[in-house]
Amino acid sequence: MLTARLHGIGDLRVGDEPAPEAGAGEVLVRVTAIGICGSDLHWYEDGAIGDAKLSRPLVPGHEGAGEILTGPRRGERVAIDPAFPCEACRACREGRQNLCYNIVFSGHGVTDGMMREVMPWPAHRLHPLPDTVSDAGGAMLEPLGVALWSMDLGQVPFGGTAAVVGCGPLGLLLIQLLRAAGVSRLIAVEPLAHRREAAAKWGADEVLDPTPDSGAADGDTSVHDFSAYGVDVAFEMAGNDDAVHIAMECVRPGGRVVLGGIPGSDTTTFRASLARGKELTVAMVRRMGEVYPRVIDLAARGVVALDPLVSSQVPLADASAAFADAQRRTGHKVVITPSA
Repeated sequence: MLTARLHGIGDLRVGDEPAPEAGAGEVLVRVTAIGICGSDLHWYEDGAIGDAKLSRPLVPGHEGAGEILTGPRRGERVAIDPAFPCEACRACREGRQNLCYNIVFSGHGVTDGMMREVMPWPAHRLHPLPDTVSDAGGAMLEPLGVALWSMDLGQVPFGGTAAVVGCGPLGLLLIQLLRAAGVSRLIAVEPLAHRREAAAKWGADEVLDPTPDSGAADGDTSVHDFSAYGVDVAFEMAGNDDAVHIAMECVRPGGRVVLGGIPGSDTTTFRASLARGKELTVAMVRRMGEVYPRVIDLAARGVVALDPLVSSQVPLADASAAFADAQRRTGHKVVITPSA
């Protein structure tokens, strides 16, 4: 069985490994598509993400779709929910499974992920995939779920205004959701030109480049007067302090800021005077709640476009090249296809 395994920083090796066996409550899944996420790049570039560090060679991948190979649902196309909560801890009992104290997450810590031809996974975390959703689209459902959960946390008022700071695949999915949810004005902030073009295509009313001009002082992000926008909710999806600052500048007094980006240093800093002066409510995103049925429905009804955000599909044998492609950030979502 072909498998991509990360042995250290930048050391992703593809090779043959024994096929896995399904444990109690599990089935075997033939993996058909896996998206490369920003968190996968953290593992690849830093050997860590947040407070978790690479402790052994790890199979990455948590955005996936596949086909069930064993059990009564054999042959069924599915979206693979990467999170397996314990259902017994306080967080789970209170309906916050994404905050489970004992959560098992695909491609994280010591749990091998989806970048392999076949994987075992709990059957109840496999969601039926409609025929109208492609395999690559099925892999996009995980980031769509994070975008939807971020919007839930943002509590955007119907007909309200919003800003998205950082327009990678997650930000672009969020823009589509916000537009579908009826926001009256949507601002997008992104330094990369191709992402700004995509943000405008997918629903942003105004797209801003935060990059200082050649005459600006180092570190000066005040190319625009972001405070003039005064949106109800600002979503930070870039994972750096400049984006956090812009999001806080964009939002109105008494508004909300949702921090969805994952910083490489495991720290986020912002000016307390700015946040306190506006009496902002700050929400942090931890993956997503139990939203897979909702995102599958949105995709099946065509409310959100998924396939157009897939910029390349690469065979599993070329996984290292796929990571290099994702690192360049010249496209949108890079998808690995083990069965290609």
